[in-house]
Amino acid sequence: MTLRFRGPVLPDGEVRDLYVVDGRVTLEPVAGAETAAEGWIVPGLVDAHCHIGLDEHGAVDEATIEQQARDDRDAGALLLRDCGSPADTRWVQERDDLPRLIRCGRHLARTRRYIRNYAHEVEPDDLPGWVAREAQAGDGWVKLVGDWISREEGDLAPSFPAEAFAAAIATAHEHGARVTAHCFGETVLPELIEAGIDCIEHGTGLTTDLVETMAARGTALVPTAVQLNNFPGYADAGRERFPSYADHMLALYESRRETIMAAYDAGVPIFAGTDAGGVLPHGGIADEVAELAAYGMPAEYALGAASWRAREWLGWNATLDEGAPADFVVYPRDPVADLSVLREPSAVVLRGRVV
Repeated sequence: MTLRFRGPVLPDGEVRDLYVVDGRVTLEPVAGAETAAEGWIVPGLVDAHCHIGLDEHGAVDEATIEQQARDDRDAGALLLRDCGSPADTRWVQERDDLPRLIRCGRHLARTRRYIRNYAHEVEPDDLPGWVAREAQAGDGWVKLVGDWISREEGDLAPSFPAEAFAAAIATAHEHGARVTAHCFGETVLPELIEAGIDCIEHGTGLTTDLVETMAARGTALVPTAVQLNNFPGYADAGRERFPSYADHMLALYESRRETIMAAYDAGVPIFAGTDAGGVLPHGGIADEVAELAAYGMPAEYALGAASWRAREWLGWNATLDEGAPADFVVYPRDPVADLSVLREPSAVVLRGRVV
């Protein structure tokens, strides 16, 4: 059956008829096509930082993985960049009813310096070898844990020496993979950015000079803005053992909007990611877009951070032109004028099927 969808098609907003044939978009009229939905049409949403196959305790079973993916899909997130999972989720990519998944492999962290059961925990000399392994096993991305609590320092500290990070990033690039890193604090960021990292996750320790360097190099930022709201809770949980860390997390929380907006103002490419899969539920991409807008980003930019700009960054179609994969969401109102409508999709179309 050929389906027809009509309405303003973002990002340009031109009113069009989209016909879906064999899982792809055509702009050529097809006789007998059934009108499936009318409204504002947005290229499939993107969650650029989530964790399929992970909960707060580690890997989850296949039924839970499927539900996580369905929750994202039903919220309109049809392209997911998984930013680290201990579960083998390759089977998700074989399911036509689940979102397209870009796998990062498993986190790479320093021994006893990350959440239990999440990462391959390695020492500096072994990091490049593990990066090569994860680059080959994943889908073009490797995830490093840039910083975490140091028991010796009682605060956030880089997980690896600068030379180990540099060797790891160079190794990933040699294997055709990009590198991203979890970064809460300030100290680790110059090392990673100088070494040519491709993306920073969270980025609450960024400074003016660093965002200017990132902008010049095209280094991306996925701030996970909703996740940053949990910093006071993390501070409270760690205060008894690590009071300096607790104070530091509160300071990062207080400055988070100023920091992220400094990156935006500098021209750093920013993309939306929910960090779902640890303590946060899947399906929250609308909340993440709304939070970016609440920071001060224009609604069109915040939406693009979870749609056309993010899709292009990850190597997918930014626009719904002739022959594009038929992955899109239809809304009853203009989402640029009212981002809250992202929670009310009229139709979610994945691989040409209304799901």
